[in-house]
Amino acid sequence: MLAVLLLDGPAGAARQHVAPVMDWLGGRITDFGKSDWIICVALFLMFESWAASHILTSKKGRCRARFFSQLAFYVFASVALSGIAANLVKRAIGRARPANFDHWGAFGFEPFAGAARFESFPSGHSTTIGALFMIFGLLFPRHRVTFAILAIWIAMSRVMVGAHYPSDVIAGLAFGSWFSLMMAIVFSRYGLVFQTGIHGVPVLRQRLWSGRACHLGPRISPERQPMAPISDEQPSGAVAA
Repeated sequence: MLAVLLLDGPAGAARQHVAPVMDWLGGRITDFGKSDWIICVALFLMFESWAASHILTSKKGRCRARFFSQLAFYVFASVALSGIAANLVKRAIGRARPANFDHWGAFGFEPFAGAARFESFPSGHSTTIGALFMIFGLLFPRHRVTFAILAIWIAMSRVMVGAHYPSDVIAGLAFGSWFSLMMAIVFSRYGLVFQTGIHGVPVLRQRLWSGRACHLGPRISPERQPMAPISDEQPSGAVAA
């Protein structure tokens, strides 16, 4: 809401004064948020890993291949489904893009207009970026802060090229990140890729680059394993003090 009130108006008014070099740079960066290349890579890795799980002779190799096939499916589902949902929402809301700022301002809406110029909120590219970098954060939790900074930097390129307002980008990032996290929680419930860690946060079931422990069935992480009940009764044969 603060972004809508404080940033969207100035961003729309400043769109006509963006330096050509910034517009060019934003155009190069913003293409990273296209979901088609992510979906294609994820599908390719999913089917390749699935095939490998049926070809490899060692049990460890088959287990690892199945794990990576499940991981690729998680990436595909998170990016594809979040993108579809964002596109449905933006068509229903019908917010005018910054290119129409002179006529519609920052608060122009035409729900279900069926035109790209009224599909500003939320940003589809930012949704993809949020979903992808949340996945990176779950896979490499030690670098979550770095991934968050990169996600914001890349997503804000949508403002640089005049395709979206800052609030569109923030909403897209938040929705994409939330969607990937929810998908990870769902996967952990079925013992796929993740398991439920401490405080309910999903964590990887096994290391990405090590096959020491290869478990694909449901299990509970050590942090959430129930403790054995403590009995108040003394063991038989105990001598009272």
